[in-house]
Amino acid sequence: MHLSLRRRRRLAPYLLLLPGIAWLVVFFAIPALLQAQLSLTTGTLETGFVFDWNFGVYAEAVSDNSEQLLRSFEYAAIATIAAFVISFPLAYFIAFRAGRWKNLLLLLIVLPFFTSYLVRTIAWKTILVDNGFVADLFRSLGLIAQDGRLDATTFAVIAGITYNFLPFMALPLYVSLEKIDRRLIEAATDLYASRFAAFRKITLPLALPGIFAGTLLTFIPAVGDFVNAQLLGTSNQYMIGNVIQSKFLVLRDYPEAAALSFLLMTVILLAVFLYARVLGTRTLTEAAV
Repeated sequence: MHLSLRRRRRLAPYLLLLPGIAWLVVFFAIPALLQAQLSLTTGTLETGFVFDWNFGVYAEAVSDNSEQLLRSFEYAAIATIAAFVISFPLAYFIAFRAGRWKNLLLLLIVLPFFTSYLVRTIAWKTILVDNGFVADLFRSLGLIAQDGRLDATTFAVIAGITYNFLPFMALPLYVSLEKIDRRLIEAATDLYASRFAAFRKITLPLALPGIFAGTLLTFIPAVGDFVNAQLLGTSNQYMIGNVIQSKFLVLRDYPEAAALSFLLMTVILLAVFLYARVLGTRTLTEAAV
């Protein structure tokens, strides 16, 4: 039986969504469910794991690792704010002032991705070495003590996270700013609005989709990051990702590791939902259009 043209048109969007939905089911939903199931088991790798609805592992995981969990969100929030402060003026300049240099500047933003994440982090460790130029500059400016250091500190970890995820903030901001019709800003100034007022009333609201996407693309991977804390910090700067890695690969405590992973994912999803509600999904949609 052939479908009518109207019904085919109605089904077309859903058919186009099927590959994406299948991908999410296979590589996200099913692994998440398996992880949740593993978190509710008891036992060891040697004796085997038994599913017995062990919800107590979640309370134990939070109480044992609350410091690292809070530190992860703190570091990720600071790095996200720092990336935004750096990226917005940069994206604004490229979108409105770069002219023929626009493509070159965009290439320079994505250029670090041509090397591996690990190499970039090790390079940052070399930059912050105790006898390096940056540390000497900080000492001469009085920002750190003469016997102070930058490497293996909280500053180094946050700086590494900010550096590694900076393009994820800059590129969405650039895309939103590039789409803004310059005539709107000119009209505002023609109507005696100051440059700041035009920026606050026109540019900033229209850049909201880029701000929303950039902050999420930066904050979410930053929360679960463990490479920067491992290479640029000490055990005093370890984040929840370091704990999960250790429990999976060293301690082999799979139930608690799975509980921490599932709990972290749940908290992040709730945070994203609340963030979208605060900004307003309708406002974001209207600004994007």
